[in-house]
Amino acid sequence: MTSTPRRVIAHLDIDAFYASVELRRRPELRGLPVIVAGSGPRAVVTTASYEARRFGVDSAMPAARARALCPDAIVIAPDFEAYRRASGEVWSLVREQVPVIQSAGIDEAYLELSEEPFPVALLRALVQNVRERTAMTLSVGIGPSRLVAKTASAHFKPAAFVAMSREQAVAHFAAHPPRVLQGIGPKTAERLIALGIRTVGELQAAPTQLLAQRFGERMARELHARAHFFDDSPVEPVRIAKSRSSELTFPTDVADAAALERALVGMAHELGEGLRARGRRARTIAIKVRLDDWTTVTRARTVEHFTNDSETIAVISLELLRAYAPVRPVRLLGVRVASFEDESPAPSPQSPVQLVLPV
Repeated sequence: MTSTPRRVIAHLDIDAFYASVELRRRPELRGLPVIVAGSGPRAVVTTASYEARRFGVDSAMPAARARALCPDAIVIAPDFEAYRRASGEVWSLVREQVPVIQSAGIDEAYLELSEEPFPVALLRALVQNVRERTAMTLSVGIGPSRLVAKTASAHFKPAAFVAMSREQAVAHFAAHPPRVLQGIGPKTAERLIALGIRTVGELQAAPTQLLAQRFGERMARELHARAHFFDDSPVEPVRIAKSRSSELTFPTDVADAAALERALVGMAHELGEGLRARGRRARTIAIKVRLDDWTTVTRARTVEHFTNDSETIAVISLELLRAYAPVRPVRLLGVRVASFEDESPAPSPQSPVQLVLPV
């Protein structure tokens, strides 16, 4: 009789990440309600300290509503460069101990620990090391699948450290709304409510035929499996990127050319630093411009020699932006590099190309 191989997957999430970075450099704000958000009319909450969350403030909430809910909150403008540096600190420490990691964002990742003889001990030591070295707190969920691990860490944070079997997850989350399950968004939850399904337990018990009538057979099977925490998706380290990019969505639309150029130069230098850190060089440099009416334009140039020089990337990006000369305020701006040295040969240098996507 053959036994099923043991699977041990961990999900690590940096608690209130952006707020934690701000508190690390402003320790006098610890214990106070802190909101990280822009100031423009479209600004949303990037994250909030747990003191602010007690007032109902949450990520992705309009910043104006967050200020209304918590008028005494200290609002800090986001510093994404600082967050990228802090993220790199944390995950470099994790990679020193765990070889198979799948990034799920700047502040979370899945770890494959099936071959690790003492995964819990390793993770406890890892959490302590990260806290001591970076002042960041990791929430950890451990389970036989990514689904169990992610659900556990998300539900029990902050400072979670929870291990669950599939059966324990099925029982523990039965009384919770289906939104607790990754992959079930608000629209799917509304459609489930229309069928009288308001909890994970009710979804577990729902006939697949009923679900299929509303969602189709394939999704019905997926929902049923997810409710029972069946998940065999692997932890897959990110493959070498075919391109690298940096984008910035402005809090308010920007018409000032100098401001756009400053932002572009900053992103170009960031990309150059990233290329040099990875020992990679590229030949194609591109910009992306999204106007206030959502018209999106890209322009690219392929240079003669491979490069990872920040100044070269910045100069060409600026030339592309000035040649395009946006006639309307800009909502989003980005820089991208591609056609890497370790890929198949890039096409010969050519004049800039333009692509306008439909609104």
